[in-house]
Amino acid sequence: MRGEERKQRAMLVVIDPEKRVARDHPLRRIKQLAEEALAQLSPVFDEMYSTVGRPSIPPERLLKASLLMALYTVRSERLFCEQLDYNLLFRWFLDLEMDEERFDHSTFSRNRARLLAHEVAGEFFHAVVEQARRLRLLSDEHFTVDGTLIEAWASLKSFKRKNAGPGQPPDDPGNPTVNFHGERRSNTTHQSTTDPEARLARKGAGKEAKLCYSANALMENRNTLLLDFQVEPADGTAERRAAIAMADERLTGGRRITLGGDKGYDTRDFIASCRALRITPHVARIMPALAVRRSTHAPCVTLATRLANGSASRSRRRLAG
Repeated sequence: MRGEERKQRAMLVVIDPEKRVARDHPLRRIKQLAEEALAQLSPVFDEMYSTVGRPSIPPERLLKASLLMALYTVRSERLFCEQLDYNLLFRWFLDLEMDEERFDHSTFSRNRARLLAHEVAGEFFHAVVEQARRLRLLSDEHFTVDGTLIEAWASLKSFKRKNAGPGQPPDDPGNPTVNFHGERRSNTTHQSTTDPEARLARKGAGKEAKLCYSANALMENRNTLLLDFQVEPADGTAERRAAIAMADERLTGGRRITLGGDKGYDTRDFIASCRALRITPHVARIMPALAVRRSTHAPCVTLATRLANGSASRSRRRLAG
């Protein structure tokens, strides 16, 4: 029998948000860990805000909102604030009442900028890492570092020659026509007018060049949890520089540890810096036939070498037996 479609009627209901979210929903555990970390940051929040004036959006809600935007790939603050009107899961995660007004997107953006200026997001991240350390989820011996390029929000049209004088007025102030074909552009002679810290870079040979930043991550190898994350200008050496900085700050200890990496880390300076920190580098070696003959190339311990040595050692033990 075909069901009858009925129009929705306005009515007064009592809803318990706890009963609307599944007991095994992954956000439940994330919310618990986030609130434990935020409770430790309460003294930091007290120093950031004045004791007088109009109350702002609570910093705890701002940081939890940033988590939701990352987990659900919400592309803007405006869209996130719009979803707060109808997304019951988001309201439950932020402890918003069902009849409470959503955040104003402009106020939300300004308050998030304040948190970034005080580096509170980094403190929040490290508090969560310490939770994983107390639960013995982190390896204390084997780690991996890697980097990539993240595209800046600056357009290639803004990449202009430094100290250039005023030119002709643009045909369209919002989206001017720019012809840079045949012009040799580099980071030493040109700079973005909208994002001066962005650098022109490419991921590899034959790839297009874009205005980018270098994003670098340090992970442990037991449960592949992220230990640290840094964003640097994409100047060609940012991966190795950030790797050493993160290892020096996060991997201190008395025992020797290992640090894995790709071919981009196979340089003499990086290998020497790792060994000075009592870190054994396990990086992919640049093949001699493909390597550029330069002083930066350095031999180091590779995984293939260790496996080969281990196989030979086992063979010798069998022959001796």
